[in-house]
Amino acid sequence: MLNQLTALDSELDALADPTRRAIVELLVQAPHRASDLADAIGVTRSRMSKHLRILLDAGIARDERPAADARARIFHLQPDAMSEMRRWLETLQQQWDAQLQSFKQHVERQVPKPDGKKP
Repeated sequence: MLNQLTALDSELDALADPTRRAIVELLVQAPHRASDLADAIGVTRSRMSKHLRILLDAGIARDERPAADARARIFHLQPDAMSEMRRWLETLQQQWDAQLQSFKQHVERQVPKPDGKKP
């Protein structure tokens, strides 16, 4: 399994780069052409192409070619983008919540009652 790249690994790897996170933030607001994304972020179009390829491969973004202009590509955030990451984070949160609840119960058992005795 360590040699196999999972969907979660792809998502985390894609979002490890600050430029790609900036692209995602722009795509959350609205679909964009690659050239508009490059201009907004301040990278070359060839660099933007590489970043978009990584986001496409990770399943975070998708592209569409409008019928009116087959050369143009409009990039969108994938509706179920980062679903593996969300599942992983939810699992971690549930485990953390359970540990905190257990610790709270432990502390409450240690607190003396007003008469000075432990519960």
